[in-house]
Amino acid sequence: MNSPLAHKAWWLSGAGALLLLGVCGLGPLLALLHEGGLGAAPLWQDAYLRHVVQFSVLQAGLSTLLSLGLAIPVARALHRRHFPGRGLLLRLFGISLVLPVIIALFGLVAVHGQQGWLPRLLANLGLQTGSYLYGLGGILLAHLFFNMPLAARWLLFALEAVPAENWRLASQLGMKSGALWRLLEWPALRGQLAPLASLIFVLCFSSFTTVMALGGGPGATTLEVAVYQALRFDFELDTAAQLALWHLLLCGAALALHHQLAAPAPGQQHRSSRASRPDTRHWLGLAVDCFWLSLALLLFIPPLLAIVTAGLKPQLWQALTSHQLWASLLTSLQIGLGASLLACALSLGLLFSSRHLRQRLGRPHAATLLESSGSLILLIPTAVLSTGLFILLLPVADVFGLGFWLVMLLNGLACLPYTVRTLQPALQQAVLRYDRLAMSLGLHGWSRWRYLEWPLLRAALGRAMALAAIFSLGDLGAVAMFGSDELQTLPWLLFQQLGSYRLDDAAATALLLLLLCTGLLWLVERGFGDPR
Repeated sequence: MNSPLAHKAWWLSGAGALLLLGVCGLGPLLALLHEGGLGAAPLWQDAYLRHVVQFSVLQAGLSTLLSLGLAIPVARALHRRHFPGRGLLLRLFGISLVLPVIIALFGLVAVHGQQGWLPRLLANLGLQTGSYLYGLGGILLAHLFFNMPLAARWLLFALEAVPAENWRLASQLGMKSGALWRLLEWPALRGQLAPLASLIFVLCFSSFTTVMALGGGPGATTLEVAVYQALRFDFELDTAAQLALWHLLLCGAALALHHQLAAPAPGQQHRSSRASRPDTRHWLGLAVDCFWLSLALLLFIPPLLAIVTAGLKPQLWQALTSHQLWASLLTSLQIGLGASLLACALSLGLLFSSRHLRQRLGRPHAATLLESSGSLILLIPTAVLSTGLFILLLPVADVFGLGFWLVMLLNGLACLPYTVRTLQPALQQAVLRYDRLAMSLGLHGWSRWRYLEWPLLRAALGRAMALAAIFSLGDLGAVAMFGSDELQTLPWLLFQQLGSYRLDDAAATALLLLLLCTGLLWLVERGFGDPR
């Protein structure tokens, strides 16, 4: 029986998405190979460039060690102690996953900058801290802000997955803290440390915005920032191409290692009660837990407070009247919405073809391979893709004149893995539950989409669009490469304001960007997710 899904053009949507991915992925890589060649050995013999590679690995490695070193005792303290505000603290820890990097950097500058809260407080006490925010120290501080909460939540879930019976047995046996760590906690955490460490390393290694804002000098430059400097400042295409190839190779190796070590994120099936642990009443353990929790709070909470209190300054309203601010807002909205639409359209194209392979042709492996093609863009960092596109288009077009469309394209491609992952379960569930009904009613094409799939996919599409739009609104990598005086987004404007220490203007920009991200999430999810 020929079903609607067995239409001869089933492959068209997937082929179109794959063609665009191939052109935008392979084209820039070929341009890099043509421009930079395979001259890795001469590049490695250069002292400065060798330092850049070493610093990239060093800052990512130190950030990983510090994040895990703080996250382990914080996770243990959160598991042992149940106090008022614990749930709020965990929700705040989750904010670091969705907070645009440039907004968090504004909070860090407001707290730790030369005119920040902490240096002024210490100066009043007669202590001079100097400028510690810029360079390796500032980069590590920012990475701790983002990655420590992620690691602490991850490890806390691993501890909560320990069956409650084990804790009760340990309590009956009168186990001390050392025995609990050796017999219960360490076995639960050990399996999660390697994949978590590899994930944090990859995130820190490819951290462009943080290093751009807090590093960037000769002594604190990563590969991605060096690519940007070689292209935008020095206009050395061959050097930029070679650096981009180095970044691609090292980032690909780090991602391969992560996937080799990857383990499922710990679940929360077995939540242990606070009364089940035998080590919650000892005063020394309480003091140690208070120390680690206080340290985590002092690291994480003040930048968030600085972002919030920025809106209370009287100068804010004057800064909000800036024409440049609202022009950047309009540009950010256009790019964000365009990128989200592109990512969702490509995702649906891949998924519509993959469902035919899985449901009609009985080829699940081919379907999975087609869906996974959307994640291949993760292997190509933004700096590498931007450099390749720059070199590819430079002989035939005005690259900066096309900056708006290139930024939208790059942001849409970067969001593709997340939109595919968001939409795939919903589409698969719709097929499994209602495919036979659609066949019996003769629904196909536009009718099938309008009456069957759109109502079922609306909520998932809302979440996917919100995720992609927020990612695009907070991204600095693509616009830093193709931005100009005529093309300014809110993150790029905020970066410039922080660089010139215009903190009042930066407060207005950060507040507007924060409201835009949270408001867009609420509006899009409500608009697409309401079934009525």
